[in-house]
Amino acid sequence: MTINKAEILDKTKAWFRDSIATNHIANTVKLSSPNKFNINPFLAVYLANFLTGNSNPESIAKALILPRVLGTSITTSFGTQIQTFTNTVLEGFGSVTSGIDIEFIDQLDGHKKYCQLKSGPNTINHDDVETIAHHFQGVINLGRTNNLRITHNDMIVGIIYGELEQTSAHYRRITSQYHFPVYTGAEFWHRLTGDEDFYSDLISAIGSVATESDFSSELNNVISQLAQSEDIQNLT
Repeated sequence: MTINKAEILDKTKAWFRDSIATNHIANTVKLSSPNKFNINPFLAVYLANFLTGNSNPESIAKALILPRVLGTSITTSFGTQIQTFTNTVLEGFGSVTSGIDIEFIDQLDGHKKYCQLKSGPNTINHDDVETIAHHFQGVINLGRTNNLRITHNDMIVGIIYGELEQTSAHYRRITSQYHFPVYTGAEFWHRLTGDEDFYSDLISAIGSVATESDFSSELNNVISQLAQSEDIQNLT
C-alpha cells in the first residue's frame, strides 16, 4: 500500500487533540474536589513548603494537583489511548490476526511485519512478555500451516516513542529470550514509512497541537477551588 505520511501526521494531531488533550483537561477539572486525592496530612504540608516555601491552602492544593496533572494523569491517559491511536492514526494498517495490532510492509527490508504496538519503553510487565511471545509463535505456526513465509524477524513489537536504550528489561527479554525484534521510536517509524526523519516530524506535529493547549487560567481556577475546600483548610 502507498503510505500517505501527511495523512498520518494530520491524524496524529487530531488524535492527540481529541483523545489526549481533551481527556487531560477533563481529568484536571475533576481535581477541584478533595475526594479525588488520598491526602496524607503530614506529606501535604511538607510538600507545600517544599514547593512554595509556605503551607497555605493554595500551596497545599498546588502540591496535590501539579504532580497529578503534569505526571500520572497525562502519562496514564497516553498509555490507555494506544488502541484509539491504532484505530484512527494507523487504521490503514489494522490487522484481524489474533494478538496483532497492525500489519505493514517493512520499508527497509521489504518483508511483511506483524506488529504489537506499545505506547512507550516501560509499558509492559513480566507476564506480558510470555503473552506476546505466545501470540507471535501462534502466528508463525499458522503461517507454516498455510505455507506463508513468516519468520521470527517478521513478528515485531513497535514502540511509538523513546529510544532502544530506554526500554525496560521486559522488552529486552522479548529479544534476548524469544528472539523477536523490538523497534522503538525513530526506527519503528522509519520501517513503517521509509522516512528516517518521520519520527521528528511526528513529534513536531504533536508539538503544534501543544501550542493550542494553554490551560493555565483554568488550572489556576481548579487549584483555587481545591484550596477553598474544607479538607484543605483544615490542614493549615
